[in-house]
Order: sequence, then structure tokens, then C-alpha cells
Amino acid sequence: MQATLPSFAIIGIDALPVAVEVDCADASSLDGATWNVVGLGDAAIRESRDRVKAALKNSGYHMSQKRVVVNLAPADMKKEGSHLDLSIALAILAATGRVDPARAARFGAIGELGLDGGIKSVPGALPMAIGARDEGLEGLIVPAGNASEASYVPGIPIVPVRSLVEAVGFLRSEIDIAPHRPAAENGNGRDAPHALDFRDVRGQEAAKRALEIAAAGGHNVVLVGPPGSGKTMLAKRLPTIMPEMSFEESVETTKIFSIAGKLDRDRGLVRERPFRSPHHTASHVALVGGGMIPRPGEVSLAHNGVLFLDEFPEFSRNVLEVLRQPLEDGVVHISRAQMSLSFPATFILCAAMNPCPCGYAGHPEKQCACNPAAVMRYIGRISGPLLDRIDLHVHAAAVSIDDMQKRATGDASAVIRQRVQSARRRQLDRFADRPGMYANAQMSSKDIETYCAMDAAGRNLLGAAMKGLNLSARAFDRILKVSRTIADLAACDTIQSDHIGEAVQYRTLDRGV
Repeated sequence: MQATLPSFAIIGIDALPVAVEVDCADASSLDGATWNVVGLGDAAIRESRDRVKAALKNSGYHMSQKRVVVNLAPADMKKEGSHLDLSIALAILAATGRVDPARAARFGAIGELGLDGGIKSVPGALPMAIGARDEGLEGLIVPAGNASEASYVPGIPIVPVRSLVEAVGFLRSEIDIAPHRPAAENGNGRDAPHALDFRDVRGQEAAKRALEIAAAGGHNVVLVGPPGSGKTMLAKRLPTIMPEMSFEESVETTKIFSIAGKLDRDRGLVRERPFRSPHHTASHVALVGGGMIPRPGEVSLAHNGVLFLDEFPEFSRNVLEVLRQPLEDGVVHISRAQMSLSFPATFILCAAMNPCPCGYAGHPEKQCACNPAAVMRYIGRISGPLLDRIDLHVHAAAVSIDDMQKRATGDASAVIRQRVQSARRRQLDRFADRPGMYANAQMSSKDIETYCAMDAAGRNLLGAAMKGLNLSARAFDRILKVSRTIADLAACDTIQSDHIGEAVQYRTLDRGV
């Protein structure tokens, strides 16, 4: 007897339909009892044969003297992971008449089987729920641990189960399982207030201002300062002042985290901006993604959030260079012989570095031990094309003892976020007829001509700065983009000279530290 049950395979960040086809017959005296799984499955899928056999036996469904063939269609698409275990087991039970094949064919199923018949959580439940909805299924049977994330997809009932027996009981209509409902959202659309706050940072008012500009315009930023000046502390608080995530952003970010197996399953959707901080020994595959069947890297896990690279010049040169394309396009393209995939990677790059190898160049109290050539070689580890994609170069000075002993002052993250969101609303209105554009950092040269009108004093100041400071031509567009964001924070339609003057200060590395 034959039966088919729908399931899915993760390709990139999307779920593609997979038909789990089973042919089950009594074994003849010649070939004996055999189990075969075909359809380009990886090692985890090939091993599912033993997991499924044990789970069926320990759940009370004996399959002795049966010849079973499982085909995962389409057979020319590679598939990986243990999430097909449950659908294989249910399709076998449908093929042997223990489950109604017609009813089973209307429900998708995902989940890893334990040897005792229990069902374990799997990565990628959210995109597979989206795939089930798009396929028009009546519902998706998922492990109970995946129910929270999958239930945020509208239009598809999510059936949580904890065991194979429970899933069979549901398909037999012997057990009534109510579809899982998403947790109620609180008023501000976030799970909980941030534990970090900008008010925790003593001093560094100029750096705080620069990060506010970065959050408002989506600009990349590099913090340059001696050890202990608070660069990492500042960077960790950048997500707390970024605009709150929309539902669409949350779903897209959650899909990436779900596929990567990094989702906190008790919290459902990712509601806070991601903050990713890979070590400087990370490989380029870890940073941008890849593998035999490509998986998202750190730049995609930072999508809609912040990618923080501490000790920026210590990263391998080839690792840093692979950042150029995602910084420019907001997406990572990975090509393999059998497939080409794209992962979203729209993030704010926040890098931190010392001004020299010893870290104390320009320090008011400690002596720098580096000669000028060593300083230039150190800064030169960051290529010009990569530096070209960083709008803000910020000097984070050493914090004095007096500043450390003062009470925390300055605006809290919630107050700064309100200013940032007001500036973002102006940008959204400005780019209303440009789908996909939401921040000034995304402007092209043509957009700069259209949207970055300066007053006469601003034009004169920019011209004088370009000549007097010997700034490169590439700095011209960056200064105008940052000036546009500064003007938006000030609710000004025209870029004025004081906006230009502030933006020019953020080109430190163009002039040498």
C-alpha cells in the first residue's frame, strides 16, 4: 500500500515542499524485511530509518516482516536534517492502514523522533509553517517546543504534539488538539525592557551622539580609542536606541534564527534588535555563511540589528573583505555547483579598534610605544574600499577619573530612541515611493543629489573642508549622508552649515588617527 504525507526542506531561509512517499508491503521470502530511504537525503535523514523503526516499535506499532521504501520527492533536491522523522513515521502508518491516508495527506508534519516515540524540537519551524500555509494545508503538526514560533504565521493551524502516539491519535480524530495560539504581545511590541541603557555610560558624550546618528540613519560606525575607554560598552547599547522592530522585521529575523538553531523557543518571535559579536578569529564562512548546504552566517544573524566587530584590525584581511558586498547590497549571495542562495544581511556595522598597536596613541596620560610607520601599518589593515562603506569614524577618548566618579547623566536609551524614531519617520516619508529604502545610509549618488540640498553656507563649508583637510572624493557622499541624518534629527528640511561641520568631524580615519 502507498501513502504520501507533506513535509518541507529548508533551502536558504525558505521552506520548499517535500512529498514523503511511502510504499509498504509484506516482505517476500527472497528479499526479506528491508527499509530504504531515497531522495538525496543527508546522513541525518539516512539514519532516520533506525530512529523511526525504534520509535514505531516503542510506540506500539510493530512493523516486522515489512518491505518499506521511503521516497523524498523531488528526488533531485538535496535535503538535510532530522525534521522529516515524524512525517516519515506517519506516512508509514498511513501506508499500513493505521492512519487514514486521505486525512494524513492534508496535514504537514515536522519533528525529530526519539527512540521512545517522543518528538523533539527542530530548527526552521517558522519558515516551514509559512510553507505549509502557502501550500494550502489544513494544518501543520509540530513538536510542542516549536509551537510558539510557528503559531505566529497567520492562516495555518499549528498542532503541537509531544509524542508519535499523540500525533497518530490526532490524525485518527481520537484526540482533539486545539491549534496553538501565539502569546499576547505587550503594548510596545517587545518582550521586555532592555537590561542595558545609555545612561550607564559615564562620559563619552561625543560617541553617544555619533551612535544616535548611526541609529537614526542606519550608518555604519567605527569607534577608535584606547583600551578601557568604553567602546564595547557603547556598542552593546546601540540596539537599545534603534527603532522598534516591525512585525515583518521580527518574522524575517526569527526565520534566520530558527534556521540557524539559535532561537529561544520560549519567546516566540525575536522582538529585540539582534546584536552579534563574532571573535576576531572567525572564518569568512562563519561571518557571511556557507557550507555544503549553505547556512546563514553572522552577518545574516545580525539582520535588522547590529554586527559588532571588536579589535577590528585583528580580523583576517580576507574575512574583512567579504563584508564589502553585504555592506553594499544588504544581502549575501552564496553560489554552489548545484544551487545559488541569498541570505538577507541588512545591519549596522559597529567596529571598535585601538588607535595604534599598543593602544595608547594620543592618550593624555600613557605613553605610546609605537612609531608612526607601525601606526600606519595597523590602520592600513582595513582596506580603503571597506573603510569607504563606514560613514562615521568616532574617537572615543579615555575616560577621566572625575567622569567615572560622577553620577550617571545624559539621556536614557528610551529618550534617545524617541528622537531616532522621529528621524526615521522623516526618512520613511522621504523614501515613500522607493520600496526597500528606509534610511539615509541607503542613498545612492543620485539620491544624494535629490535629497541632500544644502544652504550656501553649508556648500562653502563642505568645499573648504574637502580642500583644507585633504579629504578623499569618497568622503564627499558619506559626509552628505550623515549631514542629512543630522538635519533629520534636528527636523530641518535643508542641510545647514552646522550639520556639515558636525559630519566632517566623523571622518577621522580619512585624515589619520
